[in-house]
Amino acid sequence: MSVEVKVPILPESVAEATVATWHKAVGDAVAIDDNLVDIETEKVVLEVPSTVDGVIKEIRVEEGATVGEQDVIAIIEEGAVASAPAAAPEPVAEDAATQASSSESADDADKLSPAVRKMLAENNLNASAVSGTGKNGRILKEDVQKALASKSATATPQTPAKTPQAGERSERRVPMTRLRTTIARRLKEAQDTQAMLTTFNDVNLQAVIDLRKQYKELFEKKHGTRLGFMSFFVKAAIEALKRFPAVNGSIDGNDIVYHDYYDVGIAASSPRGLVVPVLRDVDQMSFAGVEKAIGDYGQKAKDGKLTMDDLVGGTFTVSNGGVFGSMLSTPIVNPPQSAILGMHRIEERPVAENGQVVIRPMMYLALTYDHRIIDGKESVLFLRTIKECLEDPARLLLEL
Repeated sequence: MSVEVKVPILPESVAEATVATWHKAVGDAVAIDDNLVDIETEKVVLEVPSTVDGVIKEIRVEEGATVGEQDVIAIIEEGAVASAPAAAPEPVAEDAATQASSSESADDADKLSPAVRKMLAENNLNASAVSGTGKNGRILKEDVQKALASKSATATPQTPAKTPQAGERSERRVPMTRLRTTIARRLKEAQDTQAMLTTFNDVNLQAVIDLRKQYKELFEKKHGTRLGFMSFFVKAAIEALKRFPAVNGSIDGNDIVYHDYYDVGIAASSPRGLVVPVLRDVDQMSFAGVEKAIGDYGQKAKDGKLTMDDLVGGTFTVSNGGVFGSMLSTPIVNPPQSAILGMHRIEERPVAENGQVVIRPMMYLALTYDHRIIDGKESVLFLRTIKECLEDPARLLLEL
């Protein structure tokens, strides 16, 4: 019996998707729950599992094609068994090396999707030089990309680089991914619809650094996660949000919506672009809970395993550009939120304390906010609250 493979129900507000990577080819045997194909939406990558045991009879949509919800993209012949490859005619005379080479070539061909074959051909790369991480050693596009990156990194200095000809001006045109297209559209919408303004402050992190140094081993031993900086900033932001509820609010038409809960988005970089997974009810989380949740989301972002539930919602966002060395920035608000806190690199700078110039680990903080709902006074006091909590962490415990 033939069974249709359909595009799954897409997340709310997502009208179409792109076929990213086929993990099976026509004639491949599949089992229930085998991942057949990755479908990329503007927010997440969805895996399409097989619902039956059988063999791929037909693939109707190639990689890169645009599909809609419930579109039929493949046909599986339920209960069928993959046929063995036809026996090749026995060679008249062939040495062992030639036989091994032919066997390897056949094995490699079985592991290649059309997209992978194209990438290998375009980059003049042999499949035998690529380690497949897919099921049964199948080579994925990501494997080819890693092999190319490794080849580039280990290139010997003796290999001369291609010398551009006089007047040569090369360029490449690559389609934007759905996620990148969505990021571009949403950021531009934010600039067009919000009255965004950024205010700055700096914070002395000596107390936080001393606290981490004193307790980091005990903290990790007890909770099974390291004590980072993010938990201090997130908890300090929650204290400031409680005092200035407009920063945790949003505009809906002519109404201001004040959220009595605290769902904080943590901007993170992933291979597909910027993503903002959301920590729910952060005011009820411990420092260890915040650190574990951020660590889990970071790993899921790297692995491309974030789900729609991980990304929707959020009443406030924290973005740490400091991990990349940023000294100062003006982050853009993530609509429909009204504010975003930007963290930056820690840098030792001379500051005045009690009439003396001393060297302290300082960080610039930036708060970009929608001036339609948040006044300048609130934004300045919001940042000052975060500064006070971080320079005297006991305030976080005592809620002062």
